[in-house]
Amino acid sequence: QVQLEESGGGLVQAGGSLRLSCVASGSISSINAASWYRQAPGKQRELVASILSGGGTNYADSLKDRFTISSDNAKRTVYLQMNSLKPEDTAVYFCNMVVRRSFGLGIANYWGQGTQVTVSS
Repeated sequence: QVQLEESGGGLVQAGGSLRLSCVASGSISSINAASWYRQAPGKQRELVASILSGGGTNYADSLKDRFTISSDNAKRTVYLQMNSLKPEDTAVYFCNMVVRRSFGLGIANYWGQGTQVTVSS
């Protein structure tokens, strides 16, 4: 079994910054792709950013100038650096990884539990 654990959320003033982390543990051979999603109350979950094993990244158009996704394969961790935060960024942020499992078990998709980000004005 593979587990993802997010951290770094909290309460921050508008204009501030936060860095979210998501650590993968378990029987993982490699991480093929990782993404951050967010979901605000009463709204659908939306893709924030993604990163592929080759280093390519993709962002929501409205966020690409403020958010940066990165990864550290040795630590099995993906990060989301969030700058110039706005109250509209308030949401639960989830990480997702597509991984190749050890022992020839193939590729699978996993979700973290989410971390709350609240931006005050």
